[in-house]
Amino acid sequence: MNRLELKELVWRANLDLVKHNLVILTWGNVSGYDRNEGIMAIKPSGMSYEEIMPEDIVIVDLEGKVIEGALNPSSDTPTHLELYTSLEAISAVAHTHSEYATMFAQANREIPCLGTTHADYFNGPVPVTRLISAREVESDYERNTGKVIIERFSGLNPLEMPAVLVAGHGPFTWGRTPDEAVKNCVALEKVAKMAWGTLFLNPQCDQVPEYLRQKHHQRRHGPDAYYGQKKRSKE
Repeated sequence: MNRLELKELVWRANLDLVKHNLVILTWGNVSGYDRNEGIMAIKPSGMSYEEIMPEDIVIVDLEGKVIEGALNPSSDTPTHLELYTSLEAISAVAHTHSEYATMFAQANREIPCLGTTHADYFNGPVPVTRLISAREVESDYERNTGKVIIERFSGLNPLEMPAVLVAGHGPFTWGRTPDEAVKNCVALEKVAKMAWGTLFLNPQCDQVPEYLRQKHHQRRHGPDAYYGQKKRSKE
């Protein structure tokens, strides 16, 4: 993939945050990472989505140095870079302050897996991080936000659980492409809303049984997945 293609994909993914009602004002960003070249493309800081064009997407190296673009990259750039450095299976990250997922993050509460809709995308409760410390905020806030996420993901598979809630902050999702990261963001917000409503109706609701959760997750994502259509070979 060349840089123009990467910037185009990231630009479209950022616009999709607006399309799916996941952001208002400038509350969110999507990035894409080219592991072969060691570069990341990300939304410019503080710009409204209506103003952004593909050429405005900023490209940085693994140290966060701008190597292409005239604008400042998102202030969350160090968080994204920390995730790419530590989670080798992913190549795209999305961050929003979507309403229901953020409510769970602010409540310091994971999103329980209460049904099969949740299990289709997230193999278990969506985890919440610990609250970042004052020392971590003062020393290198955005990079330490990424480190707090990685700390929480010890022992977890980022492709089976492509989302996290940062305590007191909001959700991050990821995937192998910018489009996939955004789709996981859409799914996260919907299951957060359904969990909120389910717990309102039945505060003692149990999580979906393990056997049912695994069935739904594996039929989409497992080695013998059969949900959806096989890709047709090009003749």
